[in-house]
Amino acid sequence: MIGLLYPCIDRHLGEPHKFKREWSSVMRCVAVFVGINHASAKVDFANNIQLSLTLAALSIGLWWTFDRSRSGFGLGVSIALLATLATQLLVYNGVFQYTSPDFLYIRSWLPCIFFAGVITMGNIGRQLALYEYKFIQEKTHQD
Repeated sequence: MIGLLYPCIDRHLGEPHKFKREWSSVMRCVAVFVGINHASAKVDFANNIQLSLTLAALSIGLWWTFDRSRSGFGLGVSIALLATLATQLLVYNGVFQYTSPDFLYIRSWLPCIFFAGVITMGNIGRQLALYEYKFIQEKTHQD
């Protein structure tokens, strides 16, 4: 769903995304997201603040490297905040729990993972929309 929002918002705002639009860039973005997610689970940091700041820097670096659009950043922050709030509500209501929450019932690095995931899904959605657009253009030229 998030991947579909990106092309729609780009068209609505009138600022088409023109930065690195090929599948190899999308796959590199997915690989970086997997690396950020892996780092959040496996790398030992001195404390949670260091982990959160590192993941925030990596997530913003992912946005800067593969997106650089204001709409992408805004949607990433918005969805990350909404997803974090939904997670807090689920934990607060006892649907699930973290073994060691460090910030309002959840882990403090969770918004960074949501942000990086939104940027990654947005890049996939934009690439699929571009592919569909090219396919439609080719079909109309053949007719």
